[in-house]
Amino acid sequence: MKYFLIAGEASGDLHASNLMAALKNEDAQAEFRFFGGDLMQAVGGTLLKHYREMAFMGIIPVALHLRTILRNMKTCEKEIERFHPDVVILVDYPGFNLKIARYVKTKLRLPVYYYISPKIWAWKQYRIKDFRRYVDRMFCILPFEVEFFRQLHYSVDYVGNPCVDAVDAFRQKQSAHPDSFRKDEVLDNRPILALLAGSRRQEIKDNLPTMLAVAAAYPNHQAVIAGAPGIERAFYRKYMGDSACKIVFDKTYSLLQHSNAALVTSGTATLETALFRVPQVVCYYVKAGKVASFIFRHFFHTKYISLVNLIAGREIVQELFGARFSYREIHDELGRILNDADYRNRMIAGYDSIIRLLGQPGASQRAARLIYTSLRH
Repeated sequence: MKYFLIAGEASGDLHASNLMAALKNEDAQAEFRFFGGDLMQAVGGTLLKHYREMAFMGIIPVALHLRTILRNMKTCEKEIERFHPDVVILVDYPGFNLKIARYVKTKLRLPVYYYISPKIWAWKQYRIKDFRRYVDRMFCILPFEVEFFRQLHYSVDYVGNPCVDAVDAFRQKQSAHPDSFRKDEVLDNRPILALLAGSRRQEIKDNLPTMLAVAAAYPNHQAVIAGAPGIERAFYRKYMGDSACKIVFDKTYSLLQHSNAALVTSGTATLETALFRVPQVVCYYVKAGKVASFIFRHFFHTKYISLVNLIAGREIVQELFGARFSYREIHDELGRILNDADYRNRMIAGYDSIIRLLGQPGASQRAARLIYTSLRH
């Protein structure tokens, strides 16, 4: 069968690539074309547009690049029409993907599947109308989404979480090879403090300087930055001042495996950090922090921003964003994690509870099997 996939950022590239590999196991004749990234290209098929040309976030960046975004959409529509796939598979990235879904359903009359639901449980619940009209089937990766969508009279499948798959695959690979991370990265014997400052340039610019300032206050730990895919080392250096902090690329899981604690910009990384059972401070800078906090409290439909707390349905990690994002708050929370054993152990116990909720590895395989089976009938 022919599959057209759209992933608009690094995490989507990762999860879509795993889904593609699983689809190849189900369908020996699978043919792929996609908007995505290097990981998807490594699986096979034709990369039509890299996500680096698509990843615009926020009102101002979107407005400034509107012409490019519209051109990308038009290109995508033409490529889907030319390829005429058996199914279009959308991966998160709702602003772009829901517009493509509308075109595919109303103009081309092709099946549209969604893998990894947009976070409409946080806000923009009105988008459920678009799902009902333009998305034939939804495959979710967060267990609470099943009940959320049921209340909106929309049936979805929970297939498990691909982060569980990715971490499990990493651990299996690690068990077969000697571990040399510290030696390879020329690290000393101090405990490691991981800094995960986000996958987008704006996130890194906004969060990294404060993270580094906090890390400098704990000299008994060595801070190591997890470099994001597609971001060059020189970009990090622009916001590091005189810090000699090391940056590692393509080794985030190895970094987390060896870390004693982490400062993490909210996103998928918070869940990955939890899966490695690393105590963390979730911190996310936004402009006009007090206003942002007010908006979150009064206009969002959830109490939390981190996947850890969202999955648990309670506070396991501190979320220092908006009005709470400051050097002092992050510094003090990190101190509790490093110095209060009971506090640290309660956080890890909370991690264990969400690991049980997420279930066993195999999300990509389950999703691929459901997709292939449904298309054959």
